[in-house]
Amino acid sequence: MNIATSPHSVLGHVLDAMKHTPDPRLRTVMEAVTRHLHALVQEVKLTEEEFEQALEFIVAIGHATGETKNEVVLAADILGVSTVVALQNNQDPHGESPAALLGPFWRANAPACTLGESIARSGTPGVPLEVTGTVRDHEGRPVADATVDVWQASPVGLYENQDPAQEDMNLRGRFATDAEGRFHFRSVRPAGYPVPTDGPCGVLLRAQKRHPNRPAHLHFMVSKPGHKVLITQVFADDDENLESDPTFGVTRRLIGRFALAPDGKSASLHHDFELEPGEMKFPRPPIP
Repeated sequence: MNIATSPHSVLGHVLDAMKHTPDPRLRTVMEAVTRHLHALVQEVKLTEEEFEQALEFIVAIGHATGETKNEVVLAADILGVSTVVALQNNQDPHGESPAALLGPFWRANAPACTLGESIARSGTPGVPLEVTGTVRDHEGRPVADATVDVWQASPVGLYENQDPAQEDMNLRGRFATDAEGRFHFRSVRPAGYPVPTDGPCGVLLRAQKRHPNRPAHLHFMVSKPGHKVLITQVFADDDENLESDPTFGVTRRLIGRFALAPDGKSASLHHDFELEPGEMKFPRPPIP
């Protein structure tokens, strides 16, 4: 008889109700989620008031998500979940990972650009940046015609969909590598920026006395049929927030050298990428 007699007895009834789930993976995941949630509630002795606050927080995340911001992704980011998933699913033979979280600002169908073209449109101010690199496979061979999708915040710390002063798709572009797997493009040196704090995630960060400032970085998504899609970021080596990224996305492998020219008027970055064999499967865009 599935009648609850104590807090501990409820878990068995819930798991029993799930046992006929035909999808084995769904059953495995939901059973684990349920066990951990029940354990959490009992471990912290969650009060009814706290339970209501938690439900209100979840509802607020949904209300704060729209065409310019995905608060759901942001919540996963600031809790470190996005980074755990990225690292866990993209480890190399040495146990390290070239991957990073997607973030809430990737948009599909960025403009196709020619090698050497600038992604800085709208007269974007800032220190000119020259970016070069090579895409190779897991055996070190150059990957020709790989797509290198790049996006970044402007020097004022805003993505173009957040900033009416920038034209649509500013600081976004897709490049195809040449026969030697090489790519190069021009941009402006990115600045660090705060994650959005005008929603429930900002409320949580303030309650925890955490700063919202991400270190300066470029986003990359590298793809080629027959290979897993690589989603990653390259961080500026001189940023003061490298060790306190609120989304926990920095690893040593992802720190790049943004070299300043002797005259201080331009900068350069060289970074190579390695693709692993597998299915070319793209993520769902967090925003349109």
